[in-house]
Amino acid sequence: MNLPNKIKELAAHFAVMVLLPLTTSAGEGLPNIVLIMCDDLGYGDVQCLNPEHGKIKTPHLDRLASEGMVFTDAHSGSAVCTPTRYGLLTGRYSWRTRLQNGVVQGFAPCLIAAERLTVAGLLKKQGYHTGIIGKWHLDCQYQDPETGAILPKPDKKVDGRAPIGATIPDGPVHRGFDYFHGIHHAGHMDTIIENDKVIERLDEIHNLPRLTEKSVAYIEERAKSPNQPFFLYVPLGSPHTPIVPTPDWQGKSGLGPYGDFVMQTDASVGAIMDALKKNGLAENTLVIFTSDNGCSKQAGIPALREKGHYVSAHYRGSKADIWEGGHRVPFFVRWPGKVAPGSSSDQLICLVDVFATISEITGEKVPAMGEDSVSFLPALSGQPIVSSRKGVIHHSVSGHFAYRQGQWKLLLARGSGGWSSPNEGDARRDGAPEAQLYDMEKDPEEQNNLYLTQPEVVERLVADLTSDIERGRSTDGPKVKNDVEKIVLWKGRHSQANKSTPNER
Repeated sequence: MNLPNKIKELAAHFAVMVLLPLTTSAGEGLPNIVLIMCDDLGYGDVQCLNPEHGKIKTPHLDRLASEGMVFTDAHSGSAVCTPTRYGLLTGRYSWRTRLQNGVVQGFAPCLIAAERLTVAGLLKKQGYHTGIIGKWHLDCQYQDPETGAILPKPDKKVDGRAPIGATIPDGPVHRGFDYFHGIHHAGHMDTIIENDKVIERLDEIHNLPRLTEKSVAYIEERAKSPNQPFFLYVPLGSPHTPIVPTPDWQGKSGLGPYGDFVMQTDASVGAIMDALKKNGLAENTLVIFTSDNGCSKQAGIPALREKGHYVSAHYRGSKADIWEGGHRVPFFVRWPGKVAPGSSSDQLICLVDVFATISEITGEKVPAMGEDSVSFLPALSGQPIVSSRKGVIHHSVSGHFAYRQGQWKLLLARGSGGWSSPNEGDARRDGAPEAQLYDMEKDPEEQNNLYLTQPEVVERLVADLTSDIERGRSTDGPKVKNDVEKIVLWKGRHSQANKSTPNER
């Protein structure tokens, strides 16, 4: 990993720094936690992660990286939105639920079961005030405010939106959060929800400024209650489509609307960080920054590449794909006095691991419900992660599985498993093997398929992946049930490959 010189210089001091213990003890104040997750921000869109081919200026993210730890082998739970958000909040892979591919569209029961503990619920039990400002995208129902009747999904030809005044019986405030302001998903970005009610229509171009404003206001409000720690989850809706930078950002990047929108998103992260500092909260706040998956083709990836910007850095693929560009994401942790500035880790982690890590940080025994979550807390002080999990499972938009174990990555797909070429049908016609195996230490670009020459490795990885699926968990513990009886391991192995188009909103 070629980190920028500033981060390298700061990292040189890591070995001589004396850091405080990373867990809290009796009498010690719990840290505030701010978790910012961008939407469709590619690994290579952050300039400090892609110094050679990152042409979009991201000064605030670069500063955040230099002030904490950069994880260079971090992955979202899926190559698309909803599954990643489910895994982040629950510590459980989303394909264990009814959602076997794609994303949800709203007007359906919440994907997170009412009895399932979330990160927010866990922290609330420990006295935290919990807020979410941004994009939910985990399904919810809408009720008539007078009769309480569940509203059917509106006709898209008419409007397709939930009416203003509709109430929500199973949204964020019913899944561990004290406060919610935001949207359900990007296709309904103009429909604003606060707590459990649809409150207004807002032009899409104003969504990012609104979320920034509300995040800053939340921090200012929580500063008035210094004896109560808070958890602020900010799942921004940018730079996902609609790509709508405001006039003051248009043309700033010289790379088109997507580059402008990334710069505006970077500024929003800066505003949140500045609010922490201004309100005297920066020193006792753990900040985590990441993205839900790779960059979308809607960004105009070929045109960006022609201008020298590689959205996935040197990795193959992009959003929706089972290749690295679909799920390798930026991941920074800033925690003054606990995590050394300018440090980095190349240990393998997944966003499902946030659940166990936060639990351990706050001194709580990791709940049994986080079936796939492993704490990366040791990595924050440069120690090896202790894990009973044999590997990390990746998932594409069409439901194709991949399994990462040490240097090896097995992909149960002939092609991208997503939107990049070749798709499954094209790869089949081209005579590609039924799966792919890459040595990620020697071949991080995933160019040399070893599937046919390493049968023993393939057999072992398939057995471990199968066990992780069938046991209902990938960590040690009693076997539990998945929410569905049948999970197809090899998609399209004996049938026509799933077809997928980049229409996810």
